[in-house]
Formats: sequence, C-alpha cells, structure tokens
Amino acid sequence: MELIPGLPDDVARECLIRIPYGGFSTVAATCKAWKSELELPRFRSRRKSAGHSQTVVVMAQAVPDPSRKTGFSKLSHGPVYRLTTLEPLSGSWDELPPPPGFSGGFPMFCQLAAAGSDLVLIGGLDPVSWEASGSVYVYSFMTGAWRRGADMPGARRSFFGCASDGDRLVVVAGGHDGEKNALRSALAYHVGRDQWLPLPDMARERDECKAVFRRGKFRVVGGYGTEMQGNFEGSSEEFDPAAWRWGPVREDLLAAGTCPTTCVDGEGDDDLYMCRDGEVLALRGPAWRPVAKVPADVDSPAHVTKWQGKLLVIGSPRSGGAQKVYALDTSSAHWISIESPEEFSGHVQAGSCLEI
Repeated sequence: MELIPGLPDDVARECLIRIPYGGFSTVAATCKAWKSELELPRFRSRRKSAGHSQTVVVMAQAVPDPSRKTGFSKLSHGPVYRLTTLEPLSGSWDELPPPPGFSGGFPMFCQLAAAGSDLVLIGGLDPVSWEASGSVYVYSFMTGAWRRGADMPGARRSFFGCASDGDRLVVVAGGHDGEKNALRSALAYHVGRDQWLPLPDMARERDECKAVFRRGKFRVVGGYGTEMQGNFEGSSEEFDPAAWRWGPVREDLLAAGTCPTTCVDGEGDDDLYMCRDGEVLALRGPAWRPVAKVPADVDSPAHVTKWQGKLLVIGSPRSGGAQKVYALDTSSAHWISIESPEEFSGHVQAGSCLEI
C-alpha cells in the first residue's frame, strides 16, 4: 500500500517530513501507515538532516496572577503549574494537555527531559499534599498523547538533578529523601524500554544539584550535603555511560555558595554556560569568562536553556515578577527579545528543549 496514493513512497516521505510538528497527531490519527512512518527513528533523522526539524522549549510554567503583583496564580496551597511550549524561531506559544490525573495542576518542582521527540516528566511534589512523587509520564509529540512510564524506584526523592542525552537515556542524580537527607545515589531511565537502571553512587551527597549532558557524559554540578542545608558547594562530577562509572570530583567548578540552577551545557570550546551576578559566563578550561550582560528585564533568571548556539533566558527584574524572555547569540553576544503574551508570563520552574 502506497503512503500517499499515486506518489512513490520516497516522494511521500518528503511530504511527511515537511509537516509542522503541531500537525503530527492529526496525521497519525488519519492513517495507520502514516503513524507508523512518523514513529520510525529514521523519520526524525531524515527530517533533521533535511533542515525541517523544529526547536520547541517546554516549560513547567505557573498560571499568571491576574493582579500582576506576582508572576504566578496563588491558591491557598501555592501556585498552579501547567506545561507551556515556545518555538523560539517563530515566537509562537502554546499549552500542552495535562497527563491523566493532573487537571488541577502539575507537581511542584517536577523535572522535564527531552528524549528524541518525547518529553519525559519525572517526580515533583503534589501541589496539595506536598508529598514527593516518583511518577513518570511521557508525552509523544508524534501522536500528541501521554503514556505512563515506570515509576522511579527507591525512596521518593525531590530536588534532584535531571538531564538526558536527547535521545533515549535520562539520568536522575542526588536530591533528598523524605527525611531531608541529601542523596549520593543516581538512576538512569531508558525511555524506549521504559526501564530504570541503578547507577553507581556519586562521590558526594548533592541536594539541589544541576545535571547537564555534554560530550557524551552526564555532569552533575553543585548541590550540598545533609549537614550543609542550603550552603552550596562548587564541585562537580561526571558519569560516563560508555564506561558506566563516575569520574573524579572536580573541585571549585563554581564559587562556593553558588546555586547551579542556571548552568547549561556549552557550545564549541565552552563546557558550560551560566548566569551569575548579572552576566552570562562561559566555562572554557579552568576559568569562567564573561560573554554578555544579562538584560535588566531578566536580571533574576528563572530558567536558562540552550538551542542551536543560542541561550534562552527567562526571568524577571524582581522575584515573583512577570517573566520576560530573551535569546542570546553566544557567538556575537547579541540579545533578541521574544514577546511573551500575558497568559504565558508566569514563573517558569523547569524546562527542556526538544528538536522535533
């Protein structure tokens, strides 16, 4: 059976790879053969190599407060979060449907990770009971549907580092348990197999650490131990999936007391980027170098992500203010403002960038 009647299949595939990702769910629901084609790994690689892939940033973003006094909607038990999307190139915003059981708001402090054309949502705190969850949900941009993943095993953890290789593997590291004990343990989730794998323990406890994927390795930055309680240390350590082991601890990667939340993977010779003290900094070798001043509108960054040689910085001039969005070209140090409509100006708690 031909993919498109009257057309050779190679021509039909050229048509399919040109469809905007927002139309994938309709295409998949229209024809079983088209759905099967969209779900093949080669479809994504062919679409990318032909230059038709689209960059999408997905965020756990608070519903804005209509009074505009704060950047999120306040209920008696806290802000209400939903998943929003931004296409940086077009400036188009949208909202994803919630997974089953989350119509009243997403878990606070959940983590988001990209795995091919899938978005993985892990853990977080129940917005009413504040109990930690080990739940996993996977959203397919190909079918526009959620599926339930295997729960994160072991003691319920929160405030953990989370990063993916962008393809199939998501690593969770550190955080703390229900007794506020900082953790050294780490896990890997294989999205395609829906399987969790235990990793060797890190050398140090790392609560509120940041994880990034760079040059084939998962780097866990900063955090603090049980006895330190909020006093961030500046060390980091890397996990090599090929060798299945952690490398030596690198001391003083960050200045003592630095929260690592704005750290993201680098570009070219730069290992990491981060926002600190009103500047974007790049780590090259042993030293951080300034790249650009952070615009005053986002002087208090809530979320930073990287896409195609650019940094997306989302924040506000003050804590709790309406969120503004800027993109930095890291090669020219030139900023571009991206308009954020009022309904998409709430606080951003987490995010992930996908190339679909």
